[in-house]
Amino acid sequence: MTTIRPATIADVPLILGFIRRLAEYEREPHAVVATEDDLRRDGFGPAPKYRCVIAECKSRPAGFAFFFYNYSAWRGKPGIYLEDLFVLPEMRGHGIGKALLQHLAQLALRENCYGLRWMVLEWNEPALKFYVKLGAEILGEWETMLLTGRSLEKLASDG
Repeated sequence: MTTIRPATIADVPLILGFIRRLAEYEREPHAVVATEDDLRRDGFGPAPKYRCVIAECKSRPAGFAFFFYNYSAWRGKPGIYLEDLFVLPEMRGHGIGKALLQHLAQLALRENCYGLRWMVLEWNEPALKFYVKLGAEILGEWETMLLTGRSLEKLASDG
């Protein structure tokens, strides 16, 4: 029996644990620099920057979805950007990932969002097959861009 519930501030250690486990799975275990304080401040303050739901199976944490809203200027509607989706390896194959995505799809429809958007590592064949089976479209013409650190600072100061 899987249940999905909104994360609370008490879940911050669990959320960070899921983030770290996902980073390990994605072969980037040292890339996580977020702290519990960061997650508390940015997810549970007066102007939350993200939302999170926790999947529980038999009353035990099994996975999470970490997301925020974006906006499509072309569609004139908000969307949900799924930053992270993770299910514990020992809990996979029980419909938990699908339940998390279904929960987000229901939320998107309730909140008049155009849809869900997320990225998948190109080597993650099991995830790609799972998402395509659900009806997700691979946007092959788009490349992800990232500007951080010194490059971000340089652009900001060169104004």
